[in-house]
Amino acid sequence: MSQHILIVDDEPSIVLSLEFLMRREGFEVSVATDGEEALQALARRTPDLVILDIMLPKLNGFEVCQRIRADARWRGIKVLMLTAKGRDTEVAKGLGVGADAYVTKPFSTRDLVAQVKQLLEQAG
Repeated sequence: MSQHILIVDDEPSIVLSLEFLMRREGFEVSVATDGEEALQALARRTPDLVILDIMLPKLNGFEVCQRIRADARWRGIKVLMLTAKGRDTEVAKGLGVGADAYVTKPFSTRDLVAQVKQLLEQAG
């Protein structure tokens, strides 16, 4: 069974490109476009990894990450924050709330795929 990735981003162009990229690499993909939808998707099916934007409607990425880390059902999920917010304070906050990795936009697709595979190997 292939590994499952949940993409959480409210920018349709980013979602489309990430979805294509991850499917091309053989992953199952689901999508959420805001923080509340992300938590609902997690409750329906626990992914192996979440690619999580910070700037989201309803709940931001930091809040979503905190809730993932606070719920015992989701402790094994890897979280990769992917965001335009690249200042040191945001990176520190992202890692502080439990993200496993932090990638800033714009990003290299090759580097992103390598990071995703590395995180999934650590989980596996």
